Amino acid sequence: MKEITPSDLQAIDTPRIIDVREDDEWAEAHVDGTTHVPMSTLTENLDKIPDDSTVYVLCHSGGRSARVTDYLEQQGYDAVNIVGGITGWHQSGLPVVFGDR
Repeated sequence: MKEITPSDLQAIDTPRIIDVREDDEWAEAHVDGTTHVPMSTLTENLDKIPDDSTVYVLCHSGGRSARVTDYLEQQGYDAVNIVGGITGWHQSGLPVVFGDR
C-alpha cells in the first residue's frame, strides 16, 4: 500500500483527499476541500470517489484510511493512505477547519 505524510502531501498540487471519518468526527474538525465519504457508507458511495486521478485517504489517525486505501486499490483506484490521519495533519501545523464543538 502506498502511503504519504501530511507534510509530503503539501507538495502535490490540488490533491484529491477523501475523508472517511464519520459525520460527527468530520463536523468537529476537517481539512478544507476534502470529499467526505464515511467509511460506513463507502461501498454505496463509490461514485463520489474520483477514478481519474490519485486519491489520498484520510481518517483520524491512519488505521481506517489504511483499510479503505487497501479496499480502493482492490477496486482499481489509485489510492494512497495519509499516514497519521487528521491528527498527524494538525500536528504538522497544517490548516484544519474546526466546527462549533
